Amino acid sequence: ADIAQRYRISKYPTLKLFRNGMMMKREYRGQRSVTAIADYIRQQKSNPIREVQDLEEISSLDRSRRNIVGYFEQKDSDNYRTFERVANILHDDCVFLSAFGAVSKAERFSGDNVIYKPPGENAPDMVYLGSLTNFDLIYAWTQDKCVPLVREITFENGEELTEEGLPFLILFHMKDDLESLEKFQQEVARQLISEKGTINFLHADCDKFRHPLLHIQKTPADCPVIAIDSFRHMYVFPDFSDLSVPGKLKQFVLDLHSGKLHREFHHGPDPTDVAPGQPIQDLASSPPESSFQKLAPSEHRYTLLREKDEL
Repeated sequence: ADIAQRYRISKYPTLKLFRNGMMMKREYRGQRSVTAIADYIRQQKSNPIREVQDLEEISSLDRSRRNIVGYFEQKDSDNYRTFERVANILHDDCVFLSAFGAVSKAERFSGDNVIYKPPGENAPDMVYLGSLTNFDLIYAWTQDKCVPLVREITFENGEELTEEGLPFLILFHMKDDLESLEKFQQEVARQLISEKGTINFLHADCDKFRHPLLHIQKTPADCPVIAIDSFRHMYVFPDFSDLSVPGKLKQFVLDLHSGKLHREFHHGPDPTDVAPGQPIQDLASSPPESSFQKLAPSEHRYTLLREKDEL
């Protein structure tokens, strides 16, 4: 039971990957056949870092991805070995590249260095300023750059996000509505950075996630919409235009943690929120049920020896 709790094991069989004693965030979710597992292990053993032979390759990087580029004097060095450890852990979240010796010389005017190139053609580079041999420091820095504060939820990663066990604060927006997404990202970073670890900040395509919107009596025409899914119920942020009101979004999240959102859906406003002389009414309403809980694994999905080629 202790091991299951420590590694968040909730179904059997569960296959998790460890590197250098650290559990990887993504567990194995493929077929349980010998061939599929062997292919997965071969893939995991491949080098996660692409070596650059000419710095011109850097200028033609795919800027829709998050890129981490390391410039080193030599491959056989403590600096590069630490970089390699980080890349092995975070290669699913970032593209890792490296250049050595004469190829990297122009970028090593102050010694070996690591640079983050964020998505966007005009986004400025960010330089790692800490020790290149301190694994904890460079891993924390790289993770911060590779794993965005606000992540996109899709049907492909929904199960994985659900299994993290944290409630969702979700912005539903049309795919091409990047302005609303940027506002949401800014306010999450401004108001809710201290809540990281207690709630997952996500954004979702309104067209793809019409069903959760229907649960809260919304349609894509109502987007952008902000909601919390607590895995029991869904709660709607009253008005997207209030997003930039100082403290409004944070209070919405704090009201989830305190139970106020749940109480008010069942019994109406708390007495302290009612104007003097106004009667208190028990509305006896019920918030919509969680939609995203249904993305968690089915009880019947993980079985032992259901198929002959399963382990």
